[in-house]
Amino acid sequence: MEEAHSVNSPRRVLSFSKRKKQKPGFRDSDSRRSSPFKASQVHHGPKPSEVYGFVGSISTVVATVIFLIWAYVPDKLLESLGIHYYPSRYWVLAMPTYLMVTLMLSLAFYIGLNFIATPPPTSLNTLFDEYSREPGELDPGMEEGEDRPIDPISDIDISRINDVMFKGNS
Repeated sequence: MEEAHSVNSPRRVLSFSKRKKQKPGFRDSDSRRSSPFKASQVHHGPKPSEVYGFVGSISTVVATVIFLIWAYVPDKLLESLGIHYYPSRYWVLAMPTYLMVTLMLSLAFYIGLNFIATPPPTSLNTLFDEYSREPGELDPGMEEGEDRPIDPISDIDISRINDVMFKGNS
């Protein structure tokens, strides 16, 4: 018989009785049955990526608040609160400046590496490489009325592209 302080659910009965000393947590009736397949078992709880995201966002907010307190609260007030060691105020401006300069130099370096790795416009490597495929020829013995197979994947010739784009439809 169910107790007066229980909640019925289609999957489980939750009891708020102090008499039973059970482990905390709720298990579904389905999870009590052992299954030979581990993939069929349902795991409850947050995913690690969600936990890392939550901890990261909270850490960012806390670090920002600490930084702003350190930047704007006068030294005498910090010392009256018992905080005697903290970095020099020089770093209030230097740290964000160094971070932004590092970010901009990294971006410039990345763009420079892409320019170095790109072949010049006059190089044939911009048109052909080791993965280029010439269009395959269909069987010349096929008649016009027969079903034609799908052409294999191939690159379109640059002269055909130029004809279509600059000379009209052909």
